[in-house]
Amino acid sequence: MAPRLILASNSIRRYDLLGQVGIIPDIVDPSNVDETIYDQSLPPHQIAVMLARKKAHSISENEQYKNDFILAADTVVAIGRKIIEKTEDIEKAREILNLLSGRNHRVYTAVCVRDQKGIFYNRNVETRVKFKILSESEIHLYLNTDEWRGKAGAYAIQGFAGGFVVKLIGSYTSVVGLPLNETLNLLNGIGFNAQNKSKNK
Repeated sequence: MAPRLILASNSIRRYDLLGQVGIIPDIVDPSNVDETIYDQSLPPHQIAVMLARKKAHSISENEQYKNDFILAADTVVAIGRKIIEKTEDIEKAREILNLLSGRNHRVYTAVCVRDQKGIFYNRNVETRVKFKILSESEIHLYLNTDEWRGKAGAYAIQGFAGGFVVKLIGSYTSVVGLPLNETLNLLNGIGFNAQNKSKNK
């Protein structure tokens, strides 16, 4: 059986981004890694890498995937060393948006892939984002969209929050959830021919 691509994420955004470049994972098998448990002494970019690697390792323990390629990722949003957690609470989201208003923040997305030999490789992408100053009404209207729920930084740049961004330095797709250029380079580097794979779908 030909090796498959296993996506260790239930993120629709990551699945769609892969599809944007013609890659459709053979299996979507989200890891059960708790993203809220990490060494708080680590800087944000290292936390993103650690969580992405944990996700890839957890899925690789499944014996049925031993000859397949595994792809995992994690996104962390931070202001300085302060990590902005995902939330489902509307008041917490309001607090986060007020914190991001008119300020710079950084988005770190780490990608981890495992090759057929069981070797893991990772890449971390840092993107700097600045929001305009948000009015109370803008925040209120955005909260009513519900697109902030479960998102790193309590916003989705591909949605209404795209209108909040006044500056972005780095990778737009990384802020969405998966840096495509770096992901394709990693996959091709471990022998997964993304171009041929997409043609065969």
